Amino acid sequence: MATTTSTPAAPGTIERLQPRSEGQWAVVFRRFRRHRLAMASLAILILIFTASILAPWIAPFPRDDIGLNRTRLPPMSADPATGQIHILGTDHLGRDFFTRVIYAARVSLMVAISVTTLVAIIGTTLGLLAGFFGGWVDNTISRVMEFVATIPDLPILLILSAIMIQNADLIVLPSWIIGPVAWIMAVPNREATQVALLILVLASLGWVGVARLMRGMVLQVREMQYIESARALGGSNAWILLKHVFPNAFPPLIVAFTLGLNGALVSEVAISFLGFGVQDPTPTWGNMMGFATSYMFNHPWMPLIPGLPIFLCSLAFNFIGDGLRDALDPRLKL
Repeated sequence: MATTTSTPAAPGTIERLQPRSEGQWAVVFRRFRRHRLAMASLAILILIFTASILAPWIAPFPRDDIGLNRTRLPPMSADPATGQIHILGTDHLGRDFFTRVIYAARVSLMVAISVTTLVAIIGTTLGLLAGFFGGWVDNTISRVMEFVATIPDLPILLILSAIMIQNADLIVLPSWIIGPVAWIMAVPNREATQVALLILVLASLGWVGVARLMRGMVLQVREMQYIESARALGGSNAWILLKHVFPNAFPPLIVAFTLGLNGALVSEVAISFLGFGVQDPTPTWGNMMGFATSYMFNHPWMPLIPGLPIFLCSLAFNFIGDGLRDALDPRLKL
């Protein structure tokens, strides 16, 4: 009876035949790339943000260069004195719209990012503590959240902004706050103080939603078996919070962060539009929109100049949030 002999596999053959498993974030990124609107939105945001960072080098005119002989010029008009082209026209003081739009992007986007980051830090910290420890800690933080949630946001924001910005000299902020704000946004220290105060005002009332989201996630995670196992092994509360609870409650916070960027941007634009936010000559999309609406009937293109980037960024933040939500949903197929 013939016997069959099998040749041994070459070293490493089994490893090559077995596909390597993807990591969690690699799967998330692969899912996110399938969302075409989210990828296009990300490209638009990167383009606008890059232009704002490079504004001192790509701006064709000085930011505050006033020329009363070239006020309210339409797009692609030539400067009467120098012949230079104003790509997006000029405003009511003859300042180049394209220059001020890209400088305003730096202020408006950095305000939105700073506010959302502070909101995420405050809300995540309080939500973690409330959901994990429970008892009097949860009751105290929950009552504070309920109180802040009952405050009407827009009137309080307008009042606080008006008081703090009109009396900015009375409020002394440390140089380690003003210095980075002035450097990042390319504004003088006095204007940086106004921007920093606006960030603090917006962040002080916007953390409740993130705190509630994180508290709800922690309440679910802390009942899992691996949390009980970590306690049985003698893990401290801080170690369990940082090692097990926070990483497993973190994914929904990413989606909330991207959607929060949209809310912070719209809030800054609304406050500056009403004249209670960052003041001229520091350009933001909101105060540019406020000045442009005074001339919109005779020059209807003027509000569109700051309005278009506001629309694009708001839409992009929403699409990116939708893409991240789909990518982080474990119920979707790989």
